[in-house]
Amino acid sequence: MPELPEVEALRGFLADHLVGHEVVRVLPVAISVLKTYDPPLTALEGQEVTAVHRHGKFLDAETAGGLRFVTHLARAGWLHWRDRLPDGPPRPGKGPLALRVALETGEGFDLTEAGTQKRLAVYVVRDPLQVPGIARLGPDPMAADFDEPRLAGLLAGERRQLKGALRDQSLIAGVGNAYSDEILHAARMSPFKPTASLSAEETHRLYEALRATLTEAVERSRGLAAGRLKAEKKSGLRVHGRAGEPCPVCGDTIREISFSDSSLQYCPTCQTGGKPLADRRMSRLLK
Repeated sequence: MPELPEVEALRGFLADHLVGHEVVRVLPVAISVLKTYDPPLTALEGQEVTAVHRHGKFLDAETAGGLRFVTHLARAGWLHWRDRLPDGPPRPGKGPLALRVALETGEGFDLTEAGTQKRLAVYVVRDPLQVPGIARLGPDPMAADFDEPRLAGLLAGERRQLKGALRDQSLIAGVGNAYSDEILHAARMSPFKPTASLSAEETHRLYEALRATLTEAVERSRGLAAGRLKAEKKSGLRVHGRAGEPCPVCGDTIREISFSDSSLQYCPTCQTGGKPLADRRMSRLLK
């Protein structure tokens, strides 16, 4: 799933390629991706794109007519830029193509989604806050006013484990499964550590790890073409997706805990005092 760094890079890429250009056609292929119907998709046609914004993991293209084309790529969605779109309209079928946007230059992009669980979402709205997922978002951790006291205040009212708190979009916008693993590894904290037990020193450590991990990932992704972002994300991860490999910090074997629809990775030496975690959702450290 694309998270804050990749979506921010896509925002920058689209700002360079969309702003100042006219949308001449929006062609839905999978009707399931469209979550709003008024205004219709066709209302975007003939509109000039004036800005591209990011809200957590949402992309938001603003037009001169006041409409917003908002998309959330979900777990298996992606954006593919085309310097030259194929001739003729796309054909509905069983492939990954979900929607195509064409510009007056002949360029454009496709939104695709792999797999059987179709969660890619597209909205046409006049105000991004009309999108329920955006209206529920917590603060952006890369914002200038997201300081350590603000993080401490957000966590103070929570009674759950750190991994779940970091992934909660209504608490902190933009962090998902991969970067929550990376942040907790950098902070040297167990994914199952209760938020209520954090000391002032641990909160400071978590804040520094959060900002540094996301900042570094954003800088690595900045300026990359859309097609290179997935590979860049994977290459920059230290623990997520690397179960069985040595930890780049201490050399211990990275371990994994699997859930019904996801998994997490961590280093026992760096994060749990050398003790492996039991592989169940509500695990505690093994005695």
